[in-house]
Amino acid sequence: MLLTGLSSIFILNYKPKKKEEKKELLVTKKEDKEEPQAMELLKVDIKGEIINPGIYSLTSTSRVIDVIEKAGGLTQNANTTVINLSKKITDEMVIIIYSNEQVANFSKTKEIEQQVQQNCIKPDNNALKNDACITDETTTSSKVSINNATLEQLQTLPGVGEAKAQDIINYRNSSGPFQSIEDIKNVSGIGESLFAKIKDYITL
Repeated sequence: MLLTGLSSIFILNYKPKKKEEKKELLVTKKEDKEEPQAMELLKVDIKGEIINPGIYSLTSTSRVIDVIEKAGGLTQNANTTVINLSKKITDEMVIIIYSNEQVANFSKTKEIEQQVQQNCIKPDNNALKNDACITDETTTSSKVSINNATLEQLQTLPGVGEAKAQDIINYRNSSGPFQSIEDIKNVSGIGESLFAKIKDYITL
């Protein structure tokens, strides 16, 4: 009886150990979500033969054609022959869309056509610079020989009219051929400012 009583007490006092609960660690992995960078907005001024000329804000990846489209497109009289439509825009860029009449006047002769392209890149008389001009190598590599150019060819240089062209010819006829392009500054009326405009377009 004693043994039976002790067994009963043992059974009553026995509490089975609870199995340790395995806690699963939930690892929350934060994905690095790259926030899209804000595109830089550039302001561009478009003028001339355009439906809605004015100042527009576009992203830095935009091109001249995108500005034209945002400004409502070209007028019926627009001519983009000397405009690089695929050129990327820059801040404070000025785009001038010429008319058919302007381009027709530009293109009367090959010499005048060259002059127009040069004036588009480096305008005379403090005119507004057209940043949308085509500036490929085939356009800018053709230079005027100051020792051999005709009166008409010399007049294709920026800022050189008929009178100055004639002065250049008179100088080389009386003093001999130019020895360097800098010697053209010896011609009356051609100073540092005019030389700066034409130096990239002349050769001996």
